[in-house]
Amino acid sequence: MKKIILVVLFLILLFPKEVLAISVTGSSAILMDMDSGRVLYQKNPDEKRLIASITKIMTATLAIESGKLDEIVTVGEEVLTMYGSNIYIELGEKMSLRDLVYGLLLRSGNDAAIVIATYIGGNEEKFVEMMNDKAKEIGMKNTVFANSHGLDEVTQNYSTARDMAILSSYANQLDEYRKISGTKKYILKGDGKTYLWYNRNKLLSSYEFATGGKTGYTPSAGRTLVTTALKDTLALTAVTLNDPDEYISHTNLYQYGYENYQNYQIIDKDTFAIDQNFYQDPVYVKESFSYPLTEKECEDVKVLIQIDQLENYQDQDQVGNVVVSLKDETIKTVPIFVSVKKEKKGWFERILEWFHLKSYISEFHLV
Repeated sequence: MKKIILVVLFLILLFPKEVLAISVTGSSAILMDMDSGRVLYQKNPDEKRLIASITKIMTATLAIESGKLDEIVTVGEEVLTMYGSNIYIELGEKMSLRDLVYGLLLRSGNDAAIVIATYIGGNEEKFVEMMNDKAKEIGMKNTVFANSHGLDEVTQNYSTARDMAILSSYANQLDEYRKISGTKKYILKGDGKTYLWYNRNKLLSSYEFATGGKTGYTPSAGRTLVTTALKDTLALTAVTLNDPDEYISHTNLYQYGYENYQNYQIIDKDTFAIDQNFYQDPVYVKESFSYPLTEKECEDVKVLIQIDQLENYQDQDQVGNVVVSLKDETIKTVPIFVSVKKEKKGWFERILEWFHLKSYISEFHLV
């Protein structure tokens, strides 16, 4: 099998600027690009710590993915066990699952968390199993959930800054999560009561590019915070654990990210083409690829195009790869496919095929 290899240097001629230092007061912290997963800054990112109410990001994720947001939930006796940060729903009260998620994320309602867990899982123990299964599914390697709310006097939830950034990136793929976590004010009227909830995430008001997130605090965990931000096409998430000045740290993290990194589109599926290849039929990729880079790093990006010569191939067969590397480390591999256009048959050919099929059917019945 023959192979064509083309190397393209991804080089943008710019005057590189110095990457500035950053001040973060948390015990653990991370800044991650949500699209590529690239870590732009980290401080003790894999140190396991109590996470308090940022636990509720996972609770909200499972509620949204259940497909039951429009269903009406009747508050059961499980609500009587909750204390601390609540939205003060009452036994027997009826509320949609969507509204419970608003109370969960905006006001960090522990009562909302236990009601959601009981409704989705049947009981909190089963829901916690679902939380841990989801954590493993999305690549959270150092996380153990023991409850749906984050209180840690009886049971404790442990995670890391990296794992919570992975969870934040995953949750932000969900339209409902982005919408709810980014809501500054929510008014709910129903069941004889009116609720007015303001989002506890102060970054939504203090930082112009902030888009959402979740706060957390217990005396044992300290202040925990997960936030998201978007500037141009660069979507970032920041996590700090045990940070007394969490909003200053998050502002510093985002300023560092946006001052030093830009999102570059390296592969564009809409314009991808290779002139020199083994195939008369066009080749294509199914996905585009963008990556955050400093100006200096643009000089170190290489795009390797590998095309294999297949003697027998069909439409949509994979015939190669585009391999993107940064400083000789592979950061992305995108498959290349071939598109075989089927020729439209003329009316005369279709008539012949029809007569052939009739003849075949007649012969079949005679046997």
